[in-house]
Amino acid sequence: MSDDTKVTAELRDSFGKGFARRLRAAGKIPAVLYGHGTDPVHVALPGHQVALIIRRANALLELDIEGKQHLALVKDVQKDPVHQIIEHIDLLVVKKGEKIQVDVPIVVTGESFAGTIVNLENTTLAVEAEATHIPENFEVSVEGLEEGAHITAADVKLPKGSSLLADPELLIVAISVPAATEEPEAAEGESEAATEASEEAAAE
Repeated sequence: MSDDTKVTAELRDSFGKGFARRLRAAGKIPAVLYGHGTDPVHVALPGHQVALIIRRANALLELDIEGKQHLALVKDVQKDPVHQIIEHIDLLVVKKGEKIQVDVPIVVTGESFAGTIVNLENTTLAVEAEATHIPENFEVSVEGLEEGAHITAADVKLPKGSSLLADPELLIVAISVPAATEEPEAAEGESEAATEASEEAAAE
């Protein structure tokens, strides 16, 4: 954990779209904290700081709520579909050392064999990891792979403390070659037909 994940949250007891709009206008984000059998806690988070933190998948916040410390995992971020403004965040209470289930993004590195294309079939991988040691991403190298090569979940190297939850045979990456287009052949056939028609017309 680092200082940039320490967030001071304010308790809120007002709700509704109107209040939420006023909150966002003041540079804050409405959020709810729940989990571990506790009652949901409604808070307001500092907008700019939190927006930067949640760029990272499975971001973990160290919340300070009226002097009490809470570890919270960002579970859901609701955004305005048009303006992409963060409207609400769901936070899950977690404990240090606790194992939790998360979907970790896949990052493809390297270049496959010349003339082939890389098909990323699944963009995330479900794993179980310690709450305070969630991998930021999993790197999958396709360097030099040729047509027909594939990488499954079982091939992805997991860091210590993480275990695979997804089906080991889940396809992550497949290497193929672009499908050959038949348009040039069709155009050539049309040209031949036009030439034959022209010759027949001349013969008449």
